[in-house]
Amino acid sequence: MRTRRIGARVLNAISVTGTVTGIEPVAAHLRRVRLEGDEVRGLTWTAGQQVRVHVSDLLDPHNWRRPRDILRTYSIWRYDGGLELCVLDHDTGGPGARWGRELQHGQPVTFGRPEGSFVLQPEAPYHVFAGEETAAVAFGAMLAALPADTPAYPLLEVGGPEDRLPLAREVPWLYRDGRPAAASAGLLEAARRLELPREPGAAYLAGEARTVQLLRRHFISERGWPRQAVHSKPFWAPGKRGLD
Repeated sequence: MRTRRIGARVLNAISVTGTVTGIEPVAAHLRRVRLEGDEVRGLTWTAGQQVRVHVSDLLDPHNWRRPRDILRTYSIWRYDGGLELCVLDHDTGGPGARWGRELQHGQPVTFGRPEGSFVLQPEAPYHVFAGEETAAVAFGAMLAALPADTPAYPLLEVGGPEDRLPLAREVPWLYRDGRPAAASAGLLEAARRLELPREPGAAYLAGEARTVQLLRRHFISERGWPRQAVHSKPFWAPGKRGLD
């Protein structure tokens, strides 16, 4: 018991705990979860950042046998004094999906403070976003943070129309219609068809790892953009555990 009390003090020093005040579907396989509380109100955040959520009790020794199942990373959908996440639910989901299904109003949730460098580059003359549904939450936050007069070129591929998120800009949604999300040829071809200004802007590429590699190669090798203008964030890869 004493060890647990010490662990709780250490955990409280590096983490934040909020209370679930809202749960609602925002797409076929995504639930919006809102967290509020005194600790949550004191956060600072940049659009595109993420938090690492404790989806099981970090202080329970039984959970130490599977340390990869304790934490899951979620992009922040919105922050306005309360924190909103979009939690993916899918048939083959692991601890993160189970945690999202079992959440209830009033439940405490512990998570790390917002982190990550996959954020908007405000000096860019325009912004390109390309990825699939796992990137849509981060992209949604970034699009909402852009000034209205800043050009943006979003490309998002999802399973079907029911998987679309409500975003701040018009998006030419791409549908896989049963095709695999890995190494997406459709998303790559859509990026190649984009009519962009002559000078480079900022490109944000996120989602499945192989697709991100293909898109990055397109912008650097085919379009000749400098590497520092292309920002990538692989969120998952087929067969990899701990990425749901």
